[in-house]
Amino acid sequence: MAESILSKAATMEIPINSNGDTGTLAEDDSLEQDLQQVMVSGPNLNETSIVSGGYGGPAGGIIPTSSIKDIRMKSRGVSLPKSQSPASGFVQHTIQHSGSSNHSPNSSTEEVTRGVAVEKLDSVRKWGINTYKCTKQMFSERFGRGSRTVDLELEAQIEVLRETKSKYESILSLAIALIDHFQSMVQTQQALGDTFTDLSQKSPELQDEFGYNAETQKLLCKNGEALLGAINFFVSSVNTLVNKTMEDTLMTIKHYENARLEFDAYRSDLEELSLGPRDAAGLVRIEMAQQEYQIHRDKYERLRSDVTIKLKFLEENKVKVMHKQLLLFHNAISAYFAGNQQQLEQTLIQFNVKLKPPGSQKPSWLEEQ
Repeated sequence: MAESILSKAATMEIPINSNGDTGTLAEDDSLEQDLQQVMVSGPNLNETSIVSGGYGGPAGGIIPTSSIKDIRMKSRGVSLPKSQSPASGFVQHTIQHSGSSNHSPNSSTEEVTRGVAVEKLDSVRKWGINTYKCTKQMFSERFGRGSRTVDLELEAQIEVLRETKSKYESILSLAIALIDHFQSMVQTQQALGDTFTDLSQKSPELQDEFGYNAETQKLLCKNGEALLGAINFFVSSVNTLVNKTMEDTLMTIKHYENARLEFDAYRSDLEELSLGPRDAAGLVRIEMAQQEYQIHRDKYERLRSDVTIKLKFLEENKVKVMHKQLLLFHNAISAYFAGNQQQLEQTLIQFNVKLKPPGSQKPSWLEEQ
């Protein structure tokens, strides 16, 4: 049947008008029907392909016959369903796949962001509750309505440390003032010695007298620089003790006092809940308050132990440092005002005090402060 139809189509005469256009054939409909029957009964055209460019041509020349069928159907005004178009199905599948792949990272990012926001909100809530409880406890203690935990021995040691720090700060400020005044005196002596030296050269009749005074002022200036070096060393050591060692211990004491306030706040809260009703909700609140109380109690005990240890080591370090520095200060002052230059030099060597070289532009420790 197929061969008869094809031979019929091959031998059919196609009339052409004067303009070169094909005329309307009455047999087009019947031929179309016969061709459709051949396509149905023959092989599947979607599985075949037309190779352009001859035998052994490149793979890019392969044209699916389904595409030719789609073009032919569109030229006749027949709309092709989406399911019949492989290209449209492939594009739709690609879009759906890309959309699903893009949705997964976005959802995971949103979950991470939501988790961070919830964590921050929970942290702010806990901070607010803790601040409220501590403020309430602080005002209760100030107005005499609440009780506070007191370690009498430790509180006495803390008070002694604060008084000692205040007195050492006074010694430090007085020593710095002594350096300023003595530095001015040494500079005056140096200027006076230079003037005596100049006058001894310009006044022959008083050359010896001016020369003696010039030598004396220069010697005093040299001893004064040695004494300034010793006092600077004393001030530097005391400053380290006061503003670093003691300050570090006082910072730990501050953390300890905050922990004590938190501990008393949660202790008072637990005591209030214990006096309330013992229903199911009340027991849950009491259990939660007991957990918070235990956490802050452990923190308080740990910081109290840290403060005790630091106070002990601070006392030992303070005695050791001040013993050396007070001995240096005493020997240097005594040797200078006794005019004992040799003893003054030995004192500097004994305590390993290095003087600033003459003419050095490096700022001293006081200038750096």
